[in-house]
Amino acid sequence: MNNENKIYDCADAVCIIGSGPGGLCMARALKRQGLEYEQFERHSEVGGVWDIKNPGTPMYQSAHFISSRDQSGFLDYPMPKHFPDYPSNRQIFEYVRSFATAFDLYGKIRFNTAVEQVHKEENGRWLVTLAGGERRRYRAVVCATGCNWDPNMPEVKGEFEGELRHSVTYKNAQEFKGKRVMIIGAGNSGADIACDAAKYADTAFISMRRGYHFIPKHLFGLPADEVSEKGPHLPMWLTRTVFQVILRLINGNTARFGLPKPDHKLFESHPLLNTQLLHYLQHGDIQVKPDVSHYEGRDVVFKDGTRETLDLVLYATGYKWSCKYAADYFEWKGGRPQLYLSIFSREHHNLFGIGYLETNSSAYKLFDNEAHAVACYLRDQLQRPAQASEFKQLIAQDHPDLSGGIRFVQSQRHEVYLEVHALKKHLRSLRQRLGWGELEEGYYRSLRKGNGYVSIPQLQAIAVQEPCL
Repeated sequence: MNNENKIYDCADAVCIIGSGPGGLCMARALKRQGLEYEQFERHSEVGGVWDIKNPGTPMYQSAHFISSRDQSGFLDYPMPKHFPDYPSNRQIFEYVRSFATAFDLYGKIRFNTAVEQVHKEENGRWLVTLAGGERRRYRAVVCATGCNWDPNMPEVKGEFEGELRHSVTYKNAQEFKGKRVMIIGAGNSGADIACDAAKYADTAFISMRRGYHFIPKHLFGLPADEVSEKGPHLPMWLTRTVFQVILRLINGNTARFGLPKPDHKLFESHPLLNTQLLHYLQHGDIQVKPDVSHYEGRDVVFKDGTRETLDLVLYATGYKWSCKYAADYFEWKGGRPQLYLSIFSREHHNLFGIGYLETNSSAYKLFDNEAHAVACYLRDQLQRPAQASEFKQLIAQDHPDLSGGIRFVQSQRHEVYLEVHALKKHLRSLRQRLGWGELEEGYYRSLRKGNGYVSIPQLQAIAVQEPCL
């Protein structure tokens, strides 16, 4: 057999694709269960989108974490107290690298190694083809490459003679100096970038298709998600009512700044955790415009008939969810993969996704929950076949309501939107039902190297070595 046709059989090992936060959570969970795995990363470092040097990352210099420090850390590895309430992208990158070091995850990652294709064989095993042609066989594949790599550029009639870009190309607010700029889109990143434009551009606009509810990052001196998490767990209708009263008192009627009225109730779509944009609107440093109708030369014509002459239009219109190396094995609806609990393929045995979901809080703790479920299921396949068979039936047939009582906006983005507490509650019930054990503080303590936080200078002293595969 020629070497280029050779297949390396990795027995019962699991293949993890990607070493961002989700992929690292998965590696730690498998390690905790004593399961063999191999991990591949196309870039030269862990961190995924948080490494601003990673080609194609949507990261920009002013980006900060959207959830707060104390609500967002990995289980058994909290973010250090010297971080601010909302850490910067550089601090999150440092934190993720520190996490990989503290749990000794670097050694099993093959860096600068992209996965070209994943193929399911007739026997149910997975054949993974790496860049360069190397092929390796696994019993399971975890796709942990995330969903913020394929820019979504809506089609707009006409030709714009200025500069037209997607926000994935944006890195530094200095790019706006001396220009008339418009940001299209009002997700949290779009609002952040609009604030950069308000501060640095000669003239700044933000085009919004719909109105949003604005939640301050701090309420009563505490991060907003901390207030929500530590406060009494009330029925959703009552929680919404309380928050609406608070927001009305703090923000007043935001329509006076030119913002459109939200066409949905609070929490039915993502709120904007950004009162800085309100600050710039209050001071006239940025203006709100409606949806774009078409382009005419250097003019942008809006659906209300008004127009503006601009130098730069930046689309902060999100990303197409994709998994190009395994796309044919996912069922897509509204551009979103349809997975049990947003994790498990219902059709293809032992194909998993980490991070293929939209939710309203604490992503890293949610990654821990997802990874733990996958690892326990894979362990059961080897050690407790009856429990594995029971869960396989759930993957095929269970359709839990994970809305948490919220009627989410009917849009592509919300096809897989779920309420984080509802998902965690369901996973907790599965752990109890299947005997997976509780996921609580101390669960990963035995895997830690030393105590405390590993700083950047300490990280730079650590040599990263590739494993012998």
